[in-house]
Amino acid sequence: MRLSTAPRTDHLAFAAALDRALTRPERSHVWSPYSVATVLALLASGARERTREQLVSLVGEDLRGHLEALDEAAAPEQGLELSALNGLYPRAGLPLRPGFGDLVHERVAAEIEAADFPGDAEGVRAGINDRVSRVTHGLVDELLPPGTVHPDVRFLLVNALWVTMVWTDPFEMDRTQQRPFHAPGGRREVATMHRSARLPHARAHGWSMVALEGRHELSLDLFLPDDESSTPPPLQPRVLEALYGGRKQQQVELALPRFAVETDTSLLEPLDELGVREASSDRARFDGISEVPLKVDAMLHQSVLRVDEKGAEGAAATAAMMVMSAAVPTRPVRFTVDRPFVFALRRRGALLFLGRVSDPVDPGPAR
Repeated sequence: MRLSTAPRTDHLAFAAALDRALTRPERSHVWSPYSVATVLALLASGARERTREQLVSLVGEDLRGHLEALDEAAAPEQGLELSALNGLYPRAGLPLRPGFGDLVHERVAAEIEAADFPGDAEGVRAGINDRVSRVTHGLVDELLPPGTVHPDVRFLLVNALWVTMVWTDPFEMDRTQQRPFHAPGGRREVATMHRSARLPHARAHGWSMVALEGRHELSLDLFLPDDESSTPPPLQPRVLEALYGGRKQQQVELALPRFAVETDTSLLEPLDELGVREASSDRARFDGISEVPLKVDAMLHQSVLRVDEKGAEGAAATAAMMVMSAAVPTRPVRFTVDRPFVFALRRRGALLFLGRVSDPVDPGPAR
């Protein structure tokens, strides 16, 4: 069986860097490299001078190539349960550069609509929340909390994603049983699924990886460190590249908890940690977006992922608000996920979701 596409080097480097900034000791989290990278790459395309340099240092120099790879991962396909949104909502009368509007319009599921921020900021907020909720099937129902959309906003850039993945070979329900998981707070029993099958497997730099493949080139990639500490160390780009490059079909005895994880976060602070500072300051240069001086006022992200015997369902959304600025085993591999682990839900060359589980929350058996 041909292995699925490995993500681009710049995508892995971006995902590893921001995931490191989002990681908190002994806590689970999930976020969407696809969604956040789409918004940041679009902003970088309209940025100039040092603002652009800082964004490009994070998402990579080849902005158009990165965006095209993300679009390919979210491309519609017969039978694929995936919906997306790339929305640009400028204040009526804001002079947008034609090239930036065209760049947004080229994206998958794009829409560009004028918004009345001065006259009806609350109505704009409710309308965009409703649009995101419909795209994500209600899993992200309030991306924009009260107060985030106000009369001074000049435009909103929004990405949303929802996907359902069905395992090619589902877990057998009657094999799910309680077994120990070594959570940060101590050992406890969790509902654990089991499967014995030939799966893509790799080992590199103190990590092992197994991929659970689904239809339409979707894959849930599981990363387990040899280090059994309560917080897995950050995944480095070279580790991810080695794992994806070293995948081979291997007989695997897999034990994996059912899990559900969700995160709601502001991205400005972690982006600042990574050196992306000018975009939200009065020194911001977004001349490629508009002749009006703009800066990022807020950047919000929500993400949800649930995994059970039948497959996985995930949803994510990102919003940026702009305002004016002043080794091969001989026996089956045992991959027992009984301690904190890292996961990625991937389609083709894009990480749709990335996160870690420190203490599994059971979503209940597959329905």
